[in-house]
Amino acid sequence: MHQPGGPGLVPLPASTQALGGSVLLTDGARVAADPVLRPAARWWRRVTEEAYGIDLVPVTDGPADVVLALAADLSAGGYRIEVREAPSGTGTTHGTATVRVEAADLAGAHAATQTLRQLAGPSAFRRAPADYRTAGTLPALPAVRIEDHPRFEWRGVLLDVARHFLPKHDVLRFIDLAAAHRLNVLQLHLTDDQGWRVQIDRYPELTRTGAWRRESTVGTWRTGSRDGRPHGGFYTQDDLREIVAFARDRGITVVPEIDVPGHVEAAVAAYPELGTRKDRSGVRTTWGISQDVLDPSEGSLAFFRHVLDEVLDVFDSPWIGLGGDEVPPTLWRESPQIVERARALGLFGPGGAVDVGRLHGWFVARLAEHVSDAGRRAVVWDEAVSPMLPRDVVVTSWRGYAQGAAALAAGHDVVMAPEQVVYLDHRAGDHPAEPIPVGFLRTVEDVYAFDPLPPELVEPAHGRGRLLGAQAQVWTEHLDSARRVDYATYPRLAAFAEVAWSPQAAREPGSERSREFLARLERHHLPRLDAYGVEYRPLAGPHPWQTRPGVQGYPRDLAAETAVGGWAGLGGWREDGGVENLPERTPASDT
Repeated sequence: MHQPGGPGLVPLPASTQALGGSVLLTDGARVAADPVLRPAARWWRRVTEEAYGIDLVPVTDGPADVVLALAADLSAGGYRIEVREAPSGTGTTHGTATVRVEAADLAGAHAATQTLRQLAGPSAFRRAPADYRTAGTLPALPAVRIEDHPRFEWRGVLLDVARHFLPKHDVLRFIDLAAAHRLNVLQLHLTDDQGWRVQIDRYPELTRTGAWRRESTVGTWRTGSRDGRPHGGFYTQDDLREIVAFARDRGITVVPEIDVPGHVEAAVAAYPELGTRKDRSGVRTTWGISQDVLDPSEGSLAFFRHVLDEVLDVFDSPWIGLGGDEVPPTLWRESPQIVERARALGLFGPGGAVDVGRLHGWFVARLAEHVSDAGRRAVVWDEAVSPMLPRDVVVTSWRGYAQGAAALAAGHDVVMAPEQVVYLDHRAGDHPAEPIPVGFLRTVEDVYAFDPLPPELVEPAHGRGRLLGAQAQVWTEHLDSARRVDYATYPRLAAFAEVAWSPQAAREPGSERSREFLARLERHHLPRLDAYGVEYRPLAGPHPWQTRPGVQGYPRDLAAETAVGGWAGLGGWREDGGVENLPERTPASDT
C-alpha cells in the first residue's frame, strides 16, 4: 500500500502507510538497539548528530525514543518502521516522537536506518546543520508505518579504480552513497592493463611500476589523442582494510577483483616474465583490449596464488573476483611452448586438435580452486565459464541475458549485469553537449525498465544455479575524477537500486510506474543528492561545466547491434577481427 504525497523514498518500500501528521525527535533522544543491530544504530546516530547538531543517547535499558529490535517473522534483509507520537505516560522525557524499528537481521537494520535518514528530509544528508537557527532539533518526521524487504540478495555496483585511480576519500564517499540506495555489494576493480591499485608486499614492483602510466588517452582510443600527463596511485593494504570496515559499517560487502589472465599489462610491466611476449613495454596508456595476456604457466599461477593470498587476508568478503573476461588467444597460438603446454594438459578441441584457447578456462579454474580452498567463492565474468570451472563460482553476466541463462543451466549462481542496460559509463542522453558520448544510449527510464529476471529467462530447475541479483557497472576510461563519476552514476544508479530492491513491477518507459518514479526522483530524491553534494546529470541534460567540448566519444547503436547478433552476440573480443574491429564498450575496452 502506497499513498500519494508520501515521503518519496528511493528505493520504494514494499508497503508504506501514512498515519497522519508528523512528529519531532529532539536533542537528547534515547536510542536502544539489540546488540546484533548496534552497528546500524551507531551509524544512524552519527550521521543524524552531524546533520542536526544534536546528541542522541545510546541506552541499554529503560525507556527509549528510538528502538531497534530483532523480529523473527521478517524475511532476510527485511525491516519494519513505525514512527508515531509518543503516548503519554511512557516515561520518555527526551522527545515527542517514538520510532520503532524491527529488523530480521543486521542487513535489515542497515536498510531501515537508511530509510530513517530519508524520512528526515534532504537536510539529513548534510554533514552539519545548514542553518544554525535550527541546530538542535530534527525536522518533522512523517508518522508512518513501513514494511519492506529486498527483492534480490545481491544488489551490486562495480567501481573501476584501475583505469582512473580514485583517492581513498572518494571511494569512501562512493560507498556511502551506494549504501544510501540500499545497495549491498561493491565490486572494486583493482587491476587492469592501465594500472595496478592494490599493494602486494611480496611483489612490490606491482605498485612501484604497475600503478603508474606515463599518460592517458582522452576520449575514444580511435582518435589517438593523448594528454601527456602521468597518472597513477594505489591503495595500501591498510587503506583497503579501512575501506572494507567503512563499507561493513554501512551494510556493504567489498568484493575485490584481480583480473586474469587478460587485462594484465600493468602486472606484466612490473614483472615481464608473466606476459606472453616477455617484454617490458610499460603500463598501457590507451583503452581497448590488449592482445598481451598472461603466459598460462605454472610460474604465473604461483605468482597469482601469492597475490590472492594477500588479497584474501585484506578483504573479508565471501567472494573474490578473478575477472576472466576478454582473453584473446592469438599470442598463445603463436607460441610453440604454450601450444605444447596445452597439449600436455590434454586441452583438445572437438576435432582432436590442440585448442590453446582452453587454457583460458583452465587457468581461471585453477585460481578459482585456490580461492575455494581458502573458504571463499570466486566471481568471474561470463567468458570464463567452461566445463572446467568449479560449480561454486559465481558468474557475472555482462554480455546479455543468454550468457546468464547458460551459466544458470550449468549450475552456477549468477549476477545479471548486461552492458545493454546497466553500464553507467554509457551515455545517459542524446543531448548535443553530452560529455564523451560512448556506448549505448541508456536513460534513467531505460535503467528503471531493467528486469534482472525477464519472463524469457526461465527459472532454473531444482539443483541448478540461482539468480543472486544484479549489478551496475561504473567503468572509468572516460571518468577521470569523482565529479565525472558522479555525473555518470547518478541519478541512474537510483533507478537501478529500486529495480534491485523493490518488488517486481512493470517499469517500461512511459508506464505509470516509470512516470511515478521520475516524479518521486525529481521532487524528493534529487534534493537529497543536492544536499549530499552529488554532481549528478540533470534530467534535462548536462550543466555547461559538465560538458567536454572537443573530446570525441564513440556512440553505439543498440538496435543496430541487436539486429545483427542479438543480445547474446554483443560485446567481447572477436578473434577474426582483431582489436580494430572490437566493440567500443566492454569491461576492458573504452566505451
